[in-house]
Amino acid sequence: FLIFSCSALSVCVRAIDRTELLRYGEHTGDRSLEPGAGTDQRSQQLALDKPLHFYHGKFHSVFVSTRNGAEPTAEYQNNMPASFGMIAAAMGNLDTSNGVGKVYFRQDASPTTLRQVADHINRAFPEDDEVEPIHALVVTWENVEPHESSRRGDVLDGKRNTFQLVVASTETASYAVLLYPRDGLQFHSTLVGGTSKPIVAGFNQGHMMPWSSWSQDSFYNLISTNEVSVRDLSEQTNSGKRGVWVYEIGTSPYFSAIAPGEVTDLPPEAPQEGHAVEEAEEVETVSEFPVYKVYPQEVPQLSGFPEEPEETQPAVYQEPGRTEKIAAHPDPVEPYPAPNQAPPLSHPHYQPENPQVVVVDDGDINVDVFSYNYETCATTRHKCSSFADCRDYTGGYCCHCRPGFYGNGKDCVAEGKPQRMNGKVSGKVFVGDSPAPLEFSNNDLHSYVVANDGRAYIAISTIPPSLGPSLLPLSSLGGVIGWAFALEQPGYENGFSIVGGEFTRQAEVTFLPGDEKLTIKQEFRGIDEHDHLVVNTELQGRLPEVPQGSTVQIEPYTEVYQYGNNVITTSSLRDYTVTLDNGVTQTKSFHWKQTIVYQSCPHDEIPKVDYQAQQLSVDQVFVMYDATNQLIRYAMSNKIGSIHSGEPEQNPCFTGRHGCDTNAACRPGQGNQFTCECATGFTGDGRTCYDIDECREMPQICGPHAICNNQPGTFRCECVDSFQFGSDGQTCISTCVDRPIDHCQAGTHNCDIIQRARCIYTGGSSFICSCLPGFEGDGRICQDIDECQPGRCHQDAVCSNTPGSFSCQCRPGFHGDGFHCSSGSEREKTQCERHRDGALVGSSAFGPRGPRPLPGQFIPTCDALGNYEPTQCHSSTGHCWCVDRNGQEIPGTRAGPGTQPMCIEPSVVLPPVGPTTRPDVSPLPPGSHLLFAQSGKIEHIPLDTTGLTLKKSEAKAVLHIPDKVVIAVAYDCVEKMVYWTEITGPSISKASLQGGDPIPVIQSDLESPEGIAVDHLGRTMFWTDSMRDVIEVASLDGSQRRVLFNTDLVNPRAIITDSVNGCVYLYWADWNRDAPKIETSYMDGTNRRVLVKDDLGLPNGLTYDPQTSQLCWADAGTHKVECITPSTGNRRKVLDGIQYPFDITFYGRNLYYTDWRRDAVIVVDSQVGKETDEFRPQKQSRLYGITAAYTQCPYAQNYCSVNNGGCTHLCLATPAGRSCLCPDNAVDVRCVQRESQS
Repeated sequence: FLIFSCSALSVCVRAIDRTELLRYGEHTGDRSLEPGAGTDQRSQQLALDKPLHFYHGKFHSVFVSTRNGAEPTAEYQNNMPASFGMIAAAMGNLDTSNGVGKVYFRQDASPTTLRQVADHINRAFPEDDEVEPIHALVVTWENVEPHESSRRGDVLDGKRNTFQLVVASTETASYAVLLYPRDGLQFHSTLVGGTSKPIVAGFNQGHMMPWSSWSQDSFYNLISTNEVSVRDLSEQTNSGKRGVWVYEIGTSPYFSAIAPGEVTDLPPEAPQEGHAVEEAEEVETVSEFPVYKVYPQEVPQLSGFPEEPEETQPAVYQEPGRTEKIAAHPDPVEPYPAPNQAPPLSHPHYQPENPQVVVVDDGDINVDVFSYNYETCATTRHKCSSFADCRDYTGGYCCHCRPGFYGNGKDCVAEGKPQRMNGKVSGKVFVGDSPAPLEFSNNDLHSYVVANDGRAYIAISTIPPSLGPSLLPLSSLGGVIGWAFALEQPGYENGFSIVGGEFTRQAEVTFLPGDEKLTIKQEFRGIDEHDHLVVNTELQGRLPEVPQGSTVQIEPYTEVYQYGNNVITTSSLRDYTVTLDNGVTQTKSFHWKQTIVYQSCPHDEIPKVDYQAQQLSVDQVFVMYDATNQLIRYAMSNKIGSIHSGEPEQNPCFTGRHGCDTNAACRPGQGNQFTCECATGFTGDGRTCYDIDECREMPQICGPHAICNNQPGTFRCECVDSFQFGSDGQTCISTCVDRPIDHCQAGTHNCDIIQRARCIYTGGSSFICSCLPGFEGDGRICQDIDECQPGRCHQDAVCSNTPGSFSCQCRPGFHGDGFHCSSGSEREKTQCERHRDGALVGSSAFGPRGPRPLPGQFIPTCDALGNYEPTQCHSSTGHCWCVDRNGQEIPGTRAGPGTQPMCIEPSVVLPPVGPTTRPDVSPLPPGSHLLFAQSGKIEHIPLDTTGLTLKKSEAKAVLHIPDKVVIAVAYDCVEKMVYWTEITGPSISKASLQGGDPIPVIQSDLESPEGIAVDHLGRTMFWTDSMRDVIEVASLDGSQRRVLFNTDLVNPRAIITDSVNGCVYLYWADWNRDAPKIETSYMDGTNRRVLVKDDLGLPNGLTYDPQTSQLCWADAGTHKVECITPSTGNRRKVLDGIQYPFDITFYGRNLYYTDWRRDAVIVVDSQVGKETDEFRPQKQSRLYGITAAYTQCPYAQNYCSVNNGGCTHLCLATPAGRSCLCPDNAVDVRCVQRESQS
């Protein structure tokens, strides 16, 4: 026998994505293995329609396994070869028992599948004759996870793998094609017998008997026995396509060896491939139930329905991509498109049953939908969809969708593009005989429809177990989206083509035999600015109880839609089967009656098809309730056509089995011929479609004072700050014509970046730009001055130019600071000696052996090596005290005349761990740098003079803190000190980047300090503690400590100050899984408010962009980098598809973030929203906090920057002034507290 086995793989950004896997899932005819885990693994034998060639043998059946048949993994996972034949796609100890992971398999001889597999094989063996397979075995492991993986709240839980094995056979040979997609490969090892073992991938011959003699066991390993080689599976190739591996695994009648593909080189990534990768995050191939990933106590988000920001943006409009390549658009491209927009759609394939025409009473339903009036196109140009043309008629105007789009003219969507629906569900429902109703409000509803195969997916979140199972029979609760975008048969139209996106639906459900009644009311509000159809749903009434643990099966059904004057009605009797957890089945039924009311255009003079009735055929109905995540899912296939029986259409466009891209429309031809045409906004051959970047191809498309943001299939124009769309909905006009603007504070100036220039406000709306010292230019463009002129450094020193500065270093054999160098025979004077000699030179008394101090003059004493003696005494007063290595008095050590303090000799001080003590660590050189934490050290990466390029070869550790876990880092540009938090102590410490020892700052009353920020103007620091759930402030030396917030915090982490606007604002993130949020306040803790709360997952890192005055964050839950303008609330997506970011910082136009999964610092161009570089430290482990260390402090000032704002203790700035606050538990009677003083 032959066994197929699965396991785990690593995430790789530049690999194939899931949309490039062969189609899989139960809707494709796949079978699935029963769930299994650990020693309870599952396998199933499959008889093959065509034999499979493997090594010398020919097989007529195979076993498909969760892990590797019925034998324990520990016996063979790392002890290959095994005694049986096996193809290990990625073998490990896996778990599919949680209801999420699935193993699908099928045999497939369809032309589409065979052609896809043949393309991979022929690309891998370009010198061989083309292979034409006659049979394929497709096995897909979807979202399998490692067995007994440990979990912790914010760490890497929920890792799951998705990958695919295809075995294609001809009459004389078989080939294995292994596909490892990006974002589907998330772990590299599993626990086997309590030990972590790397994944195994390869081919095992096992014992076989060709020619009646036993052959020797043989194992062909695809990878080395380490996790790095596992990671390479998704990044490399032998087929010319990254993440795709092809092998010839058996031939007949003679076999020599496993033959790998021959194309290991990869062509340069073309722009279209980049679009495909970006689009993969937006549109996924959806299995029978789209994968739904949740964390404990997390509000559900449907991964099958790609997420987009849902906040409203009034100054936004959208337009699909239009280029000269798209013949479906005969109209010229308008310079500034209109604000309305359209979304996507989908289509399916089914067999109609015997229909019945039922006449029902419409009833009286009062609705509020849009209506046409007697205006003309000239006065109502914005009431049509931006994808429609307006036409005047005798009685008024009507809207008609343009070629390539469909709908009612008010709402139009691109043909072939997927469609999403979002909304809320509320209700009051009695279950069974319960006397009390279950009430719920604003539960999320998400739906996704694949337009060109008619498959619809619906999910409703936060449904309690007491209600969820009883809602399972009501698949039509979300099935209206299936009718709206059903696959159209020749001569028939789906719901959206007729009614558009604004209508009301009321359904009455009567359950038999108990006569329970439920009313469903839905209001469809059209398409929002995010291309989503919006719906609100309300449920009222009683349901018969379906016991918890039961499953419900709904057989295929048909439904006749009768069309009247702006009213559509249906009525049907439906059966469903309930299977109790004890295996008993019950068949039940309900009567379904619904009315849809809409508004058509009464003035249209174009003849329309007169639909008296159409039949909706629904099959492949799946319903499931996930009690763990309180989520109910429905999935179904929908087709609209004639009510009369007849020969079903065989053209693939009408069956949905065409193989066109998800973003393409299927165009039927003669017989079974068809073509695939990419939807508007996409380009390609129809089999593969790529998003058109309209913003790049037409840079001026949005007009003045607007920003263009590319979206899949479309783009979005947003007015910049202080502008909004005018009455035409296209032109951005100023919102503050009569009000002066401080462009320096608003970030709308055109000065160079803050590392090279400063903006100086001069009143009104005027400002000037001035280059910082060390730079020259007009302030808008500043160039670094090369200070290394002759005579700048000592003649025996080397001068090195740095951005805005320079450094001098004595040549080998000389000693000094670079400005003064002495030869090796002449030791340079130490600090103590210079201090002593300077004091003596300043004296006027001279003795026979040189100068003598005047009475009252302190002269330090130095030891034989020139270092300060640990005990210093004043010869005149008799007082003595202890000093540190820099000669500074140690507080509390001064003793009176006649006694000496016990001072510690420098020789007994423990070796420092700062930058001057270890040979592999050195002080930070001049220039700008990135500082980041990695376990027990802080490292730096220098930036070049432009501030945009990493000098990777010069990166090294600047500070070692053994046995500590450093979490957050912050930089004080005034004293050039780095501050950090660590959680093993826990403590907060600092160290000079010019060299020296770490200095403890706070070591008490801390539990888990995870974020830290420095106010370089007010000389204070702020930090978060996620265990104590507080935010505190203190002076930079740790004194004057005060709690700012101790309420409404669950998991506070990142915290930053806005240094450019005068350090008056504080921002922090709370990654509370139940309600993540980003908040802000003034520095004194007043004016606290929630800035962002929607569409957040795990907002780990925060940073502030001084150029655009935007707050940006990296989210490990939504896998996005986003920014928001705090003053306006305008929010934009910078990058999506990232993996597990921890912290983020800004420098110039670049964002830099640390990633736990990639163990790297990632560089992102914030203006174009793309990754441009990455840095991987030599030691591969998690990276934590990151910050930028500037050459000079950015220019800014506030009320606390001079004389501590006149405060006796803490000075905390506000926009109008400052607050003088006392530390907690203050006992100093001299502390004066004044709040919000200006």
